[in-house]
Amino acid sequence: MLLDAVYIVLGLIGLFLGGNWLVQGASRLAASLGISPIVIGLTVVAFGTSMPELLVSLDAALRGSSDIAMGNVVGSNIANIGLILGLTGLILTIPIHIQLIKREIPIMIAISVLVYLLALDGAISRLDGLFLFAGIIIFSAVLIILSRREHLPPVEEHELEEEEHITGSINRLVEIGRFLVGLAILLVGANLLVTGAVDIARMVGVSEVVIGLTLVAFGTSLPELVTAVIAAVKRHDDILFGNVIGSNIFNLLGILGATALVRPVQVAPSLLRFDLLVMIGFAVVVLPFALNRLLHRWEAAVLLAGYGGFITLTVLLTNGGG
Repeated sequence: MLLDAVYIVLGLIGLFLGGNWLVQGASRLAASLGISPIVIGLTVVAFGTSMPELLVSLDAALRGSSDIAMGNVVGSNIANIGLILGLTGLILTIPIHIQLIKREIPIMIAISVLVYLLALDGAISRLDGLFLFAGIIIFSAVLIILSRREHLPPVEEHELEEEEHITGSINRLVEIGRFLVGLAILLVGANLLVTGAVDIARMVGVSEVVIGLTLVAFGTSLPELVTAVIAAVKRHDDILFGNVIGSNIFNLLGILGATALVRPVQVAPSLLRFDLLVMIGFAVVVLPFALNRLLHRWEAAVLLAGYGGFITLTVLLTNGGG
């Protein structure tokens, strides 16, 4: 068990470092090409920070650990809103772009409900996976097309001009190298984390669903957490909120879709009865909180308290036979 604990720690460190380098390289490349902050947050940063979820879920599915694969996706989505928005929102009040309120947050809610409906038969089949994966391709393409047609507000245009000036000296080859090194470290970290988590879960009798929803989900959400805190401190609000919403959309469409294409994902009854419904609930509650275009500290505290309650109930319900 000691060796497995070392695997988990090394895996978490790998996910943290690899995710950070991957995101930094991808973000700087995108910024050097003049892509707007909100699009960077919704696509490049969101997809980059979701790479740990993708690698862990694929690795778990190939090992036959569907509970960890599914629990990781559901738990990460809950952590992104409850833990990450909760913690960063306590640091400072977060402005929310109107585009996210009108489009991406409702899309996140709709996809969350869709995944629940697809899971009602007890599995996400390969056909379901194909449908979901096609969705992320369409979402990304439409987002890029719309972003080219839409004009940025004056403040953002000014910020982009400054960003282009600052990033004019960026060495794109160096950033590509940073991206690839980060991805390689993520691969190793994901493998170590899953190996250690599965072994310990089986030895101590803890459900793989709980391991996926808690430890693995937290570990794979570390890049989002680091990115969000840095973005909050540096006041890159579009990247912060866009990263969380974009990551949740990518987790459900891209990661769950790709994982199911590789191997159908079985859905535990406890996920249907409780955890998937909590995921939908967190997605829904973001919308009224965002309507005034600010995430206040008291709202962040509610999200964080909700996440703490979710973790507590997950452990208690599972130990009670749920």
